[in-house]
Amino acid sequence: MVIKKLIEVITHIGEFFILMKDSVLGVTNLYKIRKELLRQLEFFGVNSIPLVTFASLFTGMVSSVQTAYQIRDYAPLDFLGAGVAKAVMVELGPVLTALIIAGRVGAGIAAELGTMRVTEQIDALEVIGIDPAGFLVLPRLIAGLIMVPLLTVLADFVAITGSAVISKLILDLDFSIFFQGIKLFFHSIELFGGLLKSVVFGFIIAAVGSYSGYIAKEGAVGVGKATTRAVVISSLMILMADYFLGVILYG
Repeated sequence: MVIKKLIEVITHIGEFFILMKDSVLGVTNLYKIRKELLRQLEFFGVNSIPLVTFASLFTGMVSSVQTAYQIRDYAPLDFLGAGVAKAVMVELGPVLTALIIAGRVGAGIAAELGTMRVTEQIDALEVIGIDPAGFLVLPRLIAGLIMVPLLTVLADFVAITGSAVISKLILDLDFSIFFQGIKLFFHSIELFGGLLKSVVFGFIIAAVGSYSGYIAKEGAVGVGKATTRAVVISSLMILMADYFLGVILYG
């Protein structure tokens, strides 16, 4: 039983990398998939803006309150902005944004490609000579690599702004002091490290969602399983990648 599961896992890993290779090779036909790419950019990015903005706003606000509570016995509130900004740029912004998109977009990708697989639309593409990996998977990979970092920048900005506003309203901390703290303790590696994480997370979301849908079977039940698998695996991989990237960048 264990050996059978191990062989199954190894098989999936091999098939995953083959699908990624075939997708990347389709980059030579990028012009032909421009419409699908634009659709995926909208699906990944534009349609995710309200959810990411709402979540990051309240994340920044609660971070301000919690950080003030934690440091009030050890340091002045002048350091609040620095503490919140570091937490947001390094960890909260990239990870929270990625998990939100994994739940929304990753599931959508798996459901869409899974439906195409079980209704034999992917097989039909192969019959008429269109590479399904390059036509379906590549646009989603590119969209993930582009839009997740951009959404992370938006999340960072909204979270820090929300933190500054709530610090002024509740803690009576002037904006000038809040942002001065950020300026004094800012390190570029924190921002660029967070953006690097978001690039990796974007690839994970698009790749896992695409593969899960691509191998779907068993009709509607299989599509449901593919959707669940995409969200669970991509979320776990995001957290694992976050740890290893954190060790490499900041360890």
